[in-house]
Amino acid sequence: MTEKEKMLAGKLFDPADKELCRGRERARRLCRQFNLSTETEKKLRLKILQDLFQTQNTSLWIEPDFRCDYGDNIKLGKNVFMNFSCIILDTATVTLGDNVLLGPGVHIYTPLHPMDPDVRSTMIESSKPVTISDNVWIGGGAIICPGVTIGAGSVIGAGSVVTKNIPDNVLAVGNPCRVIRSVKETDKKP
Repeated sequence: MTEKEKMLAGKLFDPADKELCRGRERARRLCRQFNLSTETEKKLRLKILQDLFQTQNTSLWIEPDFRCDYGDNIKLGKNVFMNFSCIILDTATVTLGDNVLLGPGVHIYTPLHPMDPDVRSTMIESSKPVTISDNVWIGGGAIICPGVTIGAGSVIGAGSVVTKNIPDNVLAVGNPCRVIRSVKETDKKP
């Protein structure tokens, strides 16, 4: 099993592996090109993002500055919007469903470091996937931790730290993030 296969399977892996280093270098190069592009270079930006995420999706919009570890572990639905300064550490699969909105400075993390300090000192790590379902809005500055799934139609309040799964159609806020209430019919009106 390669280190990349171990990484994507949630097993302990060595991030210093040459294949993984090349993948991160590729992502950093593409992110740098994207972040240095101008607002009038919409076609160029889309092409860079399609290369980064290895997709033909044309309905995504990301504001610079954007950073990620690999890019090709990020799966994007239709009409995904990420505001300024989002970061996705994608050592495991990160899935963003259709109509997902990320506020500025949202961070999504999949890497995990061992709790045992002796094991941690070897610099190996593992990861858990993150899934953000359709029609989710995540407020600015929120942090989504490894292994979390956010249910369809939910809203995560600004500055929240999501450490556990969030069900469908709820408003959840805080550190740690917790459900405050269901999304109501009255919320569906402008």
